[in-house]
Amino acid sequence: MKVEVITLFPEFVEQVTRFGMPRIAVEQGQLALSTRNPRDYSTNKWRRVDARPYGGGPGMVMEAEPLAAAIDAARASLGAAKVVYLSPQGSRFDQRWAERLSAEPGLILLCGRYEGLDERVLEAEVDFELSLGDFVLSGGELAAMVVVDAIARLLPGVLGDEQSAVNDSFSAGLLDHPHYTRPEVWRDAVVPDVLLSGDHAKIARWRRQQALGQTWLKRPELLDGLELDEDSRALLRDFIAQQR
Repeated sequence: MKVEVITLFPEFVEQVTRFGMPRIAVEQGQLALSTRNPRDYSTNKWRRVDARPYGGGPGMVMEAEPLAAAIDAARASLGAAKVVYLSPQGSRFDQRWAERLSAEPGLILLCGRYEGLDERVLEAEVDFELSLGDFVLSGGELAAMVVVDAIARLLPGVLGDEQSAVNDSFSAGLLDHPHYTRPEVWRDAVVPDVLLSGDHAKIARWRRQQALGQTWLKRPELLDGLELDEDSRALLRDFIAQQR
């Protein structure tokens, strides 16, 4: 998969491929990350890419032409690629978005700065507008790095065990089940007996119940959008009863 990030701070964004799953994805040839600075497409001697907004108001706005030229160059380099603008006004980025974007052959991630960018760029060039949440960052770079990390771990072979991605929180609409490792007793807290039983069917059922229960405890609104079968509803009822 090829990803190009259009940013005023390319050295910052490039750090994401030095660590964790993005690094492994690059080493395995599953991910190729490049950056492009819109200042390189500025037509003034100061390499300025921002100007004051029409109508007045505070701050500066990124100009349309340098951004559009950078996007055109990125498309010429990548071929087929969706353009994603990272913005607090976008749709909430979640695991389903990560899965959707990871299936694309290429992506162009557009990072805004200042008060944002000229609306005409959004209308003419952007396919998706995505947000990490209801808060404002200094620019889109951190959001772009989050998107790259979330996508990289879904690419074939990157995690090593394909079930790791399948079992992650949100992949099935639920939070993940609790995890335990050695030692069996730590500060008087013990590993649940079922995980030591060797009975894989019981373990799978326990993990399903725990995923349902953790979702009910921490993010109950997620359950509203799920169609649970009768067995899952029974598991959840039993979990809730145990909390009382």
